[in-house]
Amino acid sequence: MNFTRWSARLPGTQRRAAARDDRSSVPAARAEYARTEGTPAPPDDDAPAPSGTAVAEGLPGPALDDLSAREILGRLPAPVALLHGPDHRVAYVNDAYEAAFGPRPPGVPAAEAMPELDRLSVLPLLDQVLRSGTPRTVKSRRTTEGGSYTVTCTPIAGEDGVLVYAADVTDHAEAAERLRTSERRHRETAVTLQRSLLPQELEQPDDLRIAATYQPGGTDAAVGGDWCDVITLGAGRTALVIGDVMGRGVRAAAVMGQLRTAVRAYARLDLPPHEVIQLLDVLAAEIDASQIATCVYAVHDPNEGQLVYASAGHLPILVRDEDGTVHRAADPTGPPLGTGGWVHTSGTIALPPGSTAVLYTDGLVERRSEDIDEGVASLARALSGAKGSPQVVCDRLIRSLGVTAEHDDDVAVLVVQHPARTGTNAELFHNAALDLLGGIEAAPRARAFATGVLSSWRFPVELRDLGVLATSELVANSLQHGTPPMRLGLRRTDRRLIIEVTDGDDHLPRRRQAEPADEAGRGISIIASIATSWGSRRTPGGGKAVWCEFALPQ
Repeated sequence: MNFTRWSARLPGTQRRAAARDDRSSVPAARAEYARTEGTPAPPDDDAPAPSGTAVAEGLPGPALDDLSAREILGRLPAPVALLHGPDHRVAYVNDAYEAAFGPRPPGVPAAEAMPELDRLSVLPLLDQVLRSGTPRTVKSRRTTEGGSYTVTCTPIAGEDGVLVYAADVTDHAEAAERLRTSERRHRETAVTLQRSLLPQELEQPDDLRIAATYQPGGTDAAVGGDWCDVITLGAGRTALVIGDVMGRGVRAAAVMGQLRTAVRAYARLDLPPHEVIQLLDVLAAEIDASQIATCVYAVHDPNEGQLVYASAGHLPILVRDEDGTVHRAADPTGPPLGTGGWVHTSGTIALPPGSTAVLYTDGLVERRSEDIDEGVASLARALSGAKGSPQVVCDRLIRSLGVTAEHDDDVAVLVVQHPARTGTNAELFHNAALDLLGGIEAAPRARAFATGVLSSWRFPVELRDLGVLATSELVANSLQHGTPPMRLGLRRTDRRLIIEVTDGDDHLPRRRQAEPADEAGRGISIIASIATSWGSRRTPGGGKAVWCEFALPQ
């Protein structure tokens, strides 16, 4: 065996390069000294130092070439085995190998005598090492005895053999497993927090059909701060929200939860989309200036057939018409939340009956290998052919964009359909409106109009009378406190009756406790007591709208 060819590869050994002139010139006494424990012999200044002699720090020791391969391998603390021939027969195992795996009989093929090599996935490498003459390594494999080893198989030049060296990495493997367990628990905590902060069940407005999907990133990806929400605003209007906190882990999920809660609170004020985004911008900076978030807040009004939206650095809304044409909303109307110093504005995109809108986070369309605009274009192509219920469309988009359980980022998708109703279904949705012209004489005309419309809609007498009373109070309030133009609107869906009065004054009414002697101030209290819900909001033209709803008997 030509040990000098491969001994330098043994972990834990180091060959000291030194010129070797003539071994015969070293006195026999000095060679004998190397094998004794006597007093150091006096140096021979004329004799050249032999190669490999331990001369550092003046420490005596045997020359490397004076040791046999068996002596060197036997002294190694790591398990070592020598295998010979095409069937890899055991030629030698050192003491460390026997201590780790037990004695192994020489001359027996490794496949029979060394089952631990099979458990460590080493046996298939032996033939490869012999054929290629290239070392092979398997890292951190666990044995049935409980230890973990990294095993290197090195060919022995000219000897048709393989040196098997096993490094015990049990402590390292256990530390890595503890780290993985900790990361897994941290991820599970973040996912649980994330899901608990998301809506457990989406609100389903009368005029829209909605589905959403949230999918956390794969096991190697930390959970992000993606979220979406649906908020019914009253009077048939619906707020749609989607956002993404630019961070990972529990902190991002916590910030997301605070923003989502704030959005719902601001939505109850029934503010225009850009004002909601403006408030969120300030709040995001107060929560954590280092956490940047993107968000789209959109409002759908069934009477207008469009989405009014404001976007803080978020990806554009996509809308698919009934014929398959896909429209893309304009670029974001402002920078991400938390940046400050920006006045946000609102934009609009049509959402007619039969159309489908998609709001999504960047995890759906962003890929490392392509520009994000290409991802948005791919989503638009997938949406153009996606038909079916909102959940079916949602699932198809996820599949079409190649999002799997091992995706490297969170994904949130919100699909909103404005169905085109026909036949008997269409009979459950009606609108009627009356311009309130003149002075106080508009009140009796409004009551007569409401009576006729509600009768034609075949409401029960009790509900019809409550609707007429609510109409009278809303119109009276507008005539007394509002300014022209004034308009009464009645709307029915399959689930509720909506009565709304608009005027040109932007002072919102509030409910108050009227004194017994007061002749006014009870209108809103009456509305609140007889209606299922009521509210008011400022309209874009500078006026206001006051509305109430009655739930229809099922």
